[in-house]
Amino acid sequence: MGRLLRTGLNAGTDAPRVVGGKGAYFHLSDGRRVLDGSNTGGPLGHGHPRMAEALRKAADLPMVSEGWNWEGRDQAAEDLFDIALAGEESWAGAVRFCLSGSEANDIALSLSQALTGRKAIATRERAYHGLVGLSRDVTVQPHWHGGLAAPDGGTKRPPAGAPVHVLPAPEGALYRSHAEAAGCPAAPLAQRLDGAAAMLRDSAAVIVDYTQGGFYHDGAYQDAVAAIARREGAFWIADEVVTGIGRAGRGFAFQGGSSRPDLVTLGKGLGGGTTPVAAIVLSKDLAKALDGKSWQNYGTLRGHPVSMAAVSAYLRIVRDEALLPRVQALEGLYARRLVEIARRHPSVSRVAGQGLHWTIELHGPDWRQWLADTQEAPIASRVAGRALEAGAVIGTSGEQTSLFLAPPLIISDAESEQLLDILDHSLELADREHNAMMERVN
Repeated sequence: MGRLLRTGLNAGTDAPRVVGGKGAYFHLSDGRRVLDGSNTGGPLGHGHPRMAEALRKAADLPMVSEGWNWEGRDQAAEDLFDIALAGEESWAGAVRFCLSGSEANDIALSLSQALTGRKAIATRERAYHGLVGLSRDVTVQPHWHGGLAAPDGGTKRPPAGAPVHVLPAPEGALYRSHAEAAGCPAAPLAQRLDGAAAMLRDSAAVIVDYTQGGFYHDGAYQDAVAAIARREGAFWIADEVVTGIGRAGRGFAFQGGSSRPDLVTLGKGLGGGTTPVAAIVLSKDLAKALDGKSWQNYGTLRGHPVSMAAVSAYLRIVRDEALLPRVQALEGLYARRLVEIARRHPSVSRVAGQGLHWTIELHGPDWRQWLADTQEAPIASRVAGRALEAGAVIGTSGEQTSLFLAPPLIISDAESEQLLDILDHSLELADREHNAMMERVN
């Protein structure tokens, strides 16, 4: 037994052993080169030369804590506003850097509590916002709440630190099977958000993410929630840890609506996949509310010079290599191919996504059922295992029935077609099991 406590994502399976990578490919210990089809933290793939050069230069920089001024941190802030927030000058006010998306969400929620004097917070169904403090509290996706699961189905979840209200999720699916549509008919937006006002009336903030659990917000849902939050005195936090600066095919997923948030949280790919870094962007109104106050929220390694060099390098690569238009073009390819694939495979219940983040949900156990490692791996993990054998890493996030694609933003058309072909091939395994189950039922 090794001394590293197991950290694999896919329940019931061993994670691939990675020894290197280049471009859109992982290199495995068995000598194979496989497509990286699911890696939200690696927007530039692996070994991007400009990122590598930026880190080499940053290695000579001094260690400067968050309490000291550092020109590289100032420059990273300017780059964030000039590149990522271009066109958003009317509302965006200031940025503060930190270490992870979980921490960024906890900081944003804590600030909201301090400013409103309210303890409760709100999110939407099947959300994931992190595993630290208040971000863990609003992680209502049952597979990711920081607790323990046993093979016999027993679960232990840590107690929450704040009351949490859960709003209904948006729909926004690109494809729904007849069975899925019949079992979960899409209600009108006003009906789905009936009761949201009462939830937000005593909430410090409502935090909205754009991908978790396979739910992708459209502008109408976002604008409706934002309007209710404004009316009820709650802050609106856009969790863009996954989607921010590229993954959604635009600077931010919230740009799909007309409303603008009070706070935005960033993480994962913000450092180009080379170093842990995150950020909180405050609106001008919120930054003004802090004027003259000391926001005592400090971290020794926040805004580290190496992280700041990575942020600036990533933002400039996104701009110089025109990655946002590239992702927008690829979005059409993935949408078209995934609908075609779903229609051919009876095992597919639902497809949703945007940019270069897509969820393929299979028929099977209810997603609310959270299981630990079992003697037989869940169907999603077995499909992912078959995909790995065929040459691609496809994610499952430890769920029973959900697969997701999140390849690097630099993936080519040909590599994308290869990834989608492997998914198509791998779903045959799920089809056989689904058809066998339907025969037993009938």
